[in-house]
Amino acid sequence: MRARAGLLVLALVTAGCSSGPTPSPPPDTDGARQVATQLAAALEKKDLTSVTFAGSTGAQADALFQPLVRGMGPVSPQVEVTDVTTTQATLAYRWTFPGVPQPWTYDATVGLERQAGAWRPTWAPTLLQPGLDGSHRLSQHRLYPERGEVLGADGDAIVRSRSVVRIGIDKANLAAGRQKASATRLAKLVDIDAETYARLVARAGAQAFVPAIVYRAKDSDRPANREVFAIPGALPIQDDAMLAPSRDFAAALLGRVGPATAEIVKASDGAVTDGDEVGLSGLQKRYDEQLRGTPGVVVELVASSDASPGASPAAPTPSDTPSSPDPSDPPKATTAYEVKAVEGKPLETTLNVGLQQLAEKSVGRSSSGASLVAVRPSTGEVLAAANNDDSDGQAVATAGQVQPGSTFKVVSALALLRAGLEPGSRVECPRTIRVGGRTYENYDDYPGAYLGRIDLRTAFAQSCNTAFIGQRGKLGASDLAAAAGSLGVGTDFDVGFPAYFGSVPTGGNDNARAEAVFGQGKDQVSPLSMALVAASVEAGRTVLPTLLEGQRPTSTAAPLTRAEAAELKQLMRGVVTQGSGRRLLGLDGPDVIAKTGTAEYGGRTPPKTHAWMIAAQGDLAVAVYVQDGESGSGSAGPLLEAFLRAAR
Repeated sequence: MRARAGLLVLALVTAGCSSGPTPSPPPDTDGARQVATQLAAALEKKDLTSVTFAGSTGAQADALFQPLVRGMGPVSPQVEVTDVTTTQATLAYRWTFPGVPQPWTYDATVGLERQAGAWRPTWAPTLLQPGLDGSHRLSQHRLYPERGEVLGADGDAIVRSRSVVRIGIDKANLAAGRQKASATRLAKLVDIDAETYARLVARAGAQAFVPAIVYRAKDSDRPANREVFAIPGALPIQDDAMLAPSRDFAAALLGRVGPATAEIVKASDGAVTDGDEVGLSGLQKRYDEQLRGTPGVVVELVASSDASPGASPAAPTPSDTPSSPDPSDPPKATTAYEVKAVEGKPLETTLNVGLQQLAEKSVGRSSSGASLVAVRPSTGEVLAAANNDDSDGQAVATAGQVQPGSTFKVVSALALLRAGLEPGSRVECPRTIRVGGRTYENYDDYPGAYLGRIDLRTAFAQSCNTAFIGQRGKLGASDLAAAAGSLGVGTDFDVGFPAYFGSVPTGGNDNARAEAVFGQGKDQVSPLSMALVAASVEAGRTVLPTLLEGQRPTSTAAPLTRAEAAELKQLMRGVVTQGSGRRLLGLDGPDVIAKTGTAEYGGRTPPKTHAWMIAAQGDLAVAVYVQDGESGSGSAGPLLEAFLRAAR
């Protein structure tokens, strides 16, 4: 029996063995994934000091890692763990570059080892990027697109690439202790704020070239190169920049381009970064996205032995002439990723280069702030919008808000014509008129021969204030505003550029209504809106401005009829033949129509006066505004005459 029992036990053991080995416990992939995820988070921060590696500390691995990523600048990757085994983990990288539409994506692997019961990643450059073999590092640089040109009429390039000279301090070749003194000397040489520039130099990187000022290559006021080189560390660098034909050319309208400010970078939601050139004002700012284009990027595997990690391009070397940026030979590199820059699209405008230059020259004759706007009556195209230096860089020509004075009598005359008057209707023109306890009078040298009972035609030609004030009772509360709208004034439109169409009050007390009919009180216009008045009369219909392709507003006011325009044209022609516009009578070409005006402003006694003249000749309408002038004919008239004479 005992023998049989032994056989039975043996059989049972044998049977148990025949079923195969018992399964091993599943691998600890959860722990491996946790370690890989920790590594991914550290890679996103570009700081591996918190990760313990197999055979090395986080600090040791980070010391090897930092040179590899320093050339990527401030850009950091997003890293996701997509697969984990007991030997390795797959890391999915996504690098996003400011303004570049396509991210750089790729997979890399990191080895995993189990040491002392814990998972550890193994250090290797390939965990950052598969192409890194220990002798290369990552380096990226931004590809800047060509900025779009601003075009004028007939496709003429107004703002295009032109030669410039950038003068600044090269910190790479100047000892730190001498930088403030050199920055101060250079600032005084180029007439900029020394304290501000010295601060910029101090804050810039150790290898930076810090521009102080940019001159056009042919600027007569550019310091001589020897004066620049006499300052330690100062250099003139030859370069190109997008510029108009001259510094003043439609400057307030076109705007300017410059380095993005911190505020612009922050508001761009990642589209703009430090170092980008962006529109800072005017059309350049409003259409910056179109003009700026789309940046690209190149990521390279750079041979570490050929360039120190994170090194900047070599600084420019002094020479007897402005030098072109010419870095030393870049390190041998293999392109790992590239997105090409896409150049900006041009912005088409209706500006006429010749007329704009003529407008700049014309307003430059004034010793006070002056602006000129020229419009083509047949199309509403803005041909010129000029401001002189005394306008302090403001867009007065298109967006100024000032009283129009007697040029507004064109609007008042239309309202009176609609109320039943005719050019030959008789009106009273007294020396003074009293309204609401206030006395109004005509301008100082108003001709006495035209006082008393005269026709509307004469009252308009001689600009009799009291005659127009005396007719205010024929107008309803909104009649002036309605007439203004028919002449392009008083209704705002988005025309794609800074533009003020004016404001005409409705209602008000008797004094407000009296002042409104001769362009005082609360009447507000811009030179642009008054050019539209002249253009509308000349064209025989309501004219609104267009400067940009596809931006054509539609008037919502009662249209100006041809019959109304014909009567207004008759009145305005009388200003030239027998009134204050006689200086335009001898101009060659079609008959000129015009109106002059002055508008008192300020609290001084006697008050200061704005001076105005508007005119049209053929397919050209012009408004000239002078900030401080004695009279429309004497201050604005010569500027307008010079423009029309040369424009023919």
